[in-house]
Amino acid sequence: MSVRIVVAEDSVLLTEGLVRILEGAGHQVVGTVADATALREIDVDSIDLLITDVRMPPGDGDDGLRAALDLRRRRPDLPVLVLSQYVAAAYARRLLGTEGGGRVGYLLKERVGRIADFLRAVETVCAGGVVVDPEVVSALFATAALDRLSPRESQVLALMARGASNSEIAAALVVSDAAVAKHVANIFLKLDLPPETDNRRVRAILLYLAQS
Repeated sequence: MSVRIVVAEDSVLLTEGLVRILEGAGHQVVGTVADATALREIDVDSIDLLITDVRMPPGDGDDGLRAALDLRRRRPDLPVLVLSQYVAAAYARRLLGTEGGGRVGYLLKERVGRIADFLRAVETVCAGGVVVDPEVVSALFATAALDRLSPRESQVLALMARGASNSEIAAALVVSDAAVAKHVANIFLKLDLPPETDNRRVRAILLYLAQS
């Protein structure tokens, strides 16, 4: 199955590599863009797939992702495969939460080197499926676990992440040490960190930082 693809990526080397891989597999790369402004101007009705980076000029933030989300609002069934340098669960959740009933993918750029897997992801997204990098899936599960925390437990965990001890947390929140200890125990329970888990406090903080 040959599909018409636009590649949005500001790295010339990666763009050339993607074009070579895609065209070598029989697909048509009908356009390449290097910034989010140009990405927003593409004709979404003339392509079968958009492959885009998250971080792009002009802002060098999540400009590529936001442009892709804008295009999905214009055409909800537009297949979009996002490539990212980093595991960013928040970005993945924004993409997966768009309308269209699938046709989305979120991969780490390192997966492109596994050409067969990358091309399989292209075909899956074009066919209406969803592809999410395994490392991103792990981060999404971690984020879901954090969502189970109460507002007070989230405050306690945020202070833990800043290096505060239980007594320092108690002073900051104007509660007793016993209340803080109870909140910490609940945090461990909700994050699936049983007593036999090594370094529970460190693991809880790492989960919090992964979401931040």
